[in-house]
Amino acid sequence: MIDRTQLSPPQGMVPLPVRPDAGRHIVLAVVFVCAACGLVYELELVALATYLLGDSVTQASVVLSVMVFAMGVGSLLAKRLSCRAAVGFGLLEAALALVGGTSAMVLYASFAWFGESRPALVCFSLIIGVLIGAEMPLLMSLIQRISRRDADGTVADLFAADYVGALVGGLAFPFLLLPWLGELTGALVTGAVNAVAGGAVVFWLFRGELTARWRVRLIAVNVLVLTLLAGAAVLVDDFEQAARRAVYGDDVRVAVRTGVQEVVLTGGPSEPPDLFLNGRLKVRGRDEHRYHEALVHPAMRGPHERVLILGGGDGLAAREVLRYPDVRTLTVVELDPEVVRLARNEPALTKLNEHSYEDPRVRVVTADAFSWLRGHRGTYDVIVSDLPDPGITASSKLYSLEFYGLARRVLADDGRFVVQAGPTARPRNFWTVDATLRASGFATSAYRVRGTASGAVSGPDRFGALGEASADWGLLLAAEGGAPHLGLGADTPPLRSEAEATLEQDALAAERTRVPGLVPSTLVRPRYAH
Repeated sequence: MIDRTQLSPPQGMVPLPVRPDAGRHIVLAVVFVCAACGLVYELELVALATYLLGDSVTQASVVLSVMVFAMGVGSLLAKRLSCRAAVGFGLLEAALALVGGTSAMVLYASFAWFGESRPALVCFSLIIGVLIGAEMPLLMSLIQRISRRDADGTVADLFAADYVGALVGGLAFPFLLLPWLGELTGALVTGAVNAVAGGAVVFWLFRGELTARWRVRLIAVNVLVLTLLAGAAVLVDDFEQAARRAVYGDDVRVAVRTGVQEVVLTGGPSEPPDLFLNGRLKVRGRDEHRYHEALVHPAMRGPHERVLILGGGDGLAAREVLRYPDVRTLTVVELDPEVVRLARNEPALTKLNEHSYEDPRVRVVTADAFSWLRGHRGTYDVIVSDLPDPGITASSKLYSLEFYGLARRVLADDGRFVVQAGPTARPRNFWTVDATLRASGFATSAYRVRGTASGAVSGPDRFGALGEASADWGLLLAAEGGAPHLGLGADTPPLRSEAEATLEQDALAAERTRVPGLVPSTLVRPRYAH
């Protein structure tokens, strides 16, 4: 039987429904949960901003720097609440649960309907940072009301629980929340957990500090927050569909979030489809042939029995390669298996790629191109690099000196290597790719393909495309032992575009954009502007 005198607090302490040691551990558990939730909000903002705006380095820098500054502000503001720490903490956690839980939806809505999400990103980083920064001083005040002994040990325990919680939140976000719930629902569930944890410690452990009026107010606030979060979770699918229509139009055929990216296929029933990857236009169906013909056919002048395509999971570059009957093997290395699945099974896309994956000469490898090249020992007559724009941070390693060194190792002595190098409207990036290829031992010939929208573009509008998603695209043809001749072979099949007639003009046009004096990009010193 419990000795009630052991539950009676010393003078100035808060009466508790449990022993002081148990109360101390409950507060530390709440610190753990709050820290986990706080880091999830932070990572969710970085991840969604990277998807919407590109350039993960910039987005992470903005979110982290603003949040850390705001946490300092929050710690100072928490002084005003220390006299009523229980009430203040209850209101703080309810506000944090609502703001953090809905931040992903509001950020996505800002992008979808207004075309700009950076102001919302900064605002949420600031508000969430202030609220997280105010947590620790209030929790310190609450735990001291349970027991004033061993102040140094109390601080150490609080920070230990905080850091361990951050570890769990940081691991839960990519391995549990994102794959199981997605960014929007994951943020809402995190907000609900945050509200329940904050409410539980205030309403139960520190109920002795609450007046009847404040108890009613806090209950009403928490019920309202949980209701709003639950309602948003119920409507999240409808919200995503409406946001996609606002971004892509009404003709969304397929929209799927894979483990790598969001894949969206749009277009009417009688139109060639447009393919978007992470909000960026990868393929515009009505004129993609201009890009893919210019990309593939100059590289096929010469030996081409063994061909390697890096990227190009849509099967469109493969379609052009397979038009040569003397191609014996074609290997496609694609990171996202879902893109390949769509290219194999989605009727509009299979029609566009002419069922290229049904050809027995094709072998598909699901792997990161860099890692695959490191472990591969075979050689190829032609390598086609149809990878995302070097202006996207995650792609920078695929345009590095090290990557091109690996490609050179698997290229046959008389082989050709063609690289899509981003829009010529970004000449510094384009010619940095050229400088990097040259530094790795290749000689290059530069050319462009006019007014097309293939190649995972990125840029200022909300589609990630330049202007109306139509840009001159820069291409580089590389070989060892001298600059390769830009031209088409005698066995080149009939083309739909004017590539054959305009190659010389396109080379001159690309040359006019040259930026001299650029240094190669490496893994540790990426040189591409985002």
